[in-house]
Amino acid sequence: MQKSEIRVGGLGGQGVILCGMIIGKAASIFDGKHATLIQAFGPEARGSACSAQVTVADEAIGYPYVKNPDVLIVMSPDAYTQFAPQLSPGGMLLYESDLITLDETLPKGVRAFGVPATRFAEELGRRLVLNIVMTGFFAGVTGLLSFESVEKAVKSSVPKGTEDLNLRAFRKGYEYGREQAAVKN
Repeated sequence: MQKSEIRVGGLGGQGVILCGMIIGKAASIFDGKHATLIQAFGPEARGSACSAQVTVADEAIGYPYVKNPDVLIVMSPDAYTQFAPQLSPGGMLLYESDLITLDETLPKGVRAFGVPATRFAEELGRRLVLNIVMTGFFAGVTGLLSFESVEKAVKSSVPKGTEDLNLRAFRKGYEYGREQAAVKN
């Protein structure tokens, strides 16, 4: 891996920033890579547009902003509409399949992988862990980071007392991501 640019988009309250933080933490602390994170969100605490830009590389990163992501993770229709046209040709789209309908705005050659993350989170007992399901899905589909590094980053990033639930959400997303990657490859 040389350098991968990742954008996570959704709504405030969906855990978009935490998803980006976990990816960066897994890369930099547990996988020995370099990572940067830039976050953006509206003035409202919940319900407004929110995004995280993560760059992961084997060497020092000189420019942290993501213009054309190699991987786009979207959890809301608005994030899809705003960020999908910016995806790199041949990039990868990971999307919440119960909330987002794909259209013709995707650049040529983009590989799209959907996951019903909200439904999976609800089945686990807490809708709030949809971001952790998406983080696991990212790890499973892309193979960019090791399972162990992302699992450690999840465990060390979530509130005390919720580790078990979050690790189950991570594993659910990861397993589904591995299945989807196997089907499309």
